[in-house]
Amino acid sequence: MPAAAPHSRAASPGRPGLVVATHRRHYLVDVGDAGPLECQLKGRTLTLACGDRVQIEPVGPRGIVVGIAPRSSLLYRSDAWREKIVAANVTQVIALVAPDVPVDEHLLNRWIVAAEAERCRFVLAVNKTDLAGSARFLERFAPYRTLGYPVVAVSALHDPSALAAWLTGQRSVMIGQSGMGKSTLINALAPNAAAATGSISTALRSGRHTTSATTLYRLGAQGSGESGWVIDSPGMTLFGLAHYGAAALEHAFVDLREFSGTCRFRDCRHDREPGCAVQAAILAGRVAAQRVALLRTLVDESAAAERAVRRR
Repeated sequence: MPAAAPHSRAASPGRPGLVVATHRRHYLVDVGDAGPLECQLKGRTLTLACGDRVQIEPVGPRGIVVGIAPRSSLLYRSDAWREKIVAANVTQVIALVAPDVPVDEHLLNRWIVAAEAERCRFVLAVNKTDLAGSARFLERFAPYRTLGYPVVAVSALHDPSALAAWLTGQRSVMIGQSGMGKSTLINALAPNAAAATGSISTALRSGRHTTSATTLYRLGAQGSGESGWVIDSPGMTLFGLAHYGAAALEHAFVDLREFSGTCRFRDCRHDREPGCAVQAAILAGRVAAQRVALLRTLVDESAAAERAVRRR
C-alpha cells in the first residue's frame, strides 16, 4: 500500500483553532475574535488540511501548531509515489461541472467513490445554467440521479440559491476541473469570501498563485460558523485512490452493494469469472458496465501501488 494518510496528532494544551487556508506548508488558523493567524507546523511527518481542528501556541504575531484533533473524514488523492490532502472533517463533497468545459466523467466518478469511502454526502452541481444548451447538458447527468445523488442546477452569476439549500449546516468541499466556476459560485454563496481572498493571499504569500491555495469560508451572516462552511479547492485533473483496498472500493459503489458477496468466487474481479453476479447484473441492464470497469481500474491501481511500495 502507499504511505498512509497523515495521522492526527493527539490534541495538546493550547488555543483551539480551525485551519482555514493552506498553501504548500503555509497555514492560516482561525482562532476566533483574534482573526486568522499565520501558523507553522513543526516537522514534516504531518500535513494540515483545511477543516483540521488544531491547538496552537502563539509565538509573537504568528503561531505554532502543537496538536491536531482526530479527523472524522479525510479527502485526499494518492498514487504509489505521492499524496495530496484536499480537506479534513467534511460531511459533504460537491462536484461542480459546467457546459462550457469538457467534463471528465471518469474523474467525476472517482470523486463519488472518495465521498462514499469517507461516508460523505455527494452532490453534483451543474453550473452556468444561463448558457445556451445547458438544459441538454443537464440531461446528461440523469444516471447519477438514478444512483441516488442529487443533481442541482445553478447559475453562479444569476441565482445560486438552489445550491445554498444543500450547504446549510454542512461542512462542504467544492471540487471540480478548472474553469467550472468554483470560486465565482463560492463568492456568491459565502458573504465573506470575496473580502477574505485578498488577505488570505497576502498572508500565505501566494500572490497570483492564489488559485493553488485551498481555502475555507464560513457561511451565514457575518461569516458565522452556525450555517456550516465550504472549502474551495484548486482545479483537479487527477484523483488517485490508491490508499483504499479492494473491499473499501467495492463498497463505495452504491450500485454494486446488493451484489456484494453473491458471486461464485469470493475474490471475484467481476470480469470473466463464471457465476459473477455483477456481470449478470450488467447483462440485465441493472448496472452500467463502465462503472464496473472503473472499479477494476481502481483495484488494479491500488494493488500496483502496494507492490511499488514493497519494492522500495
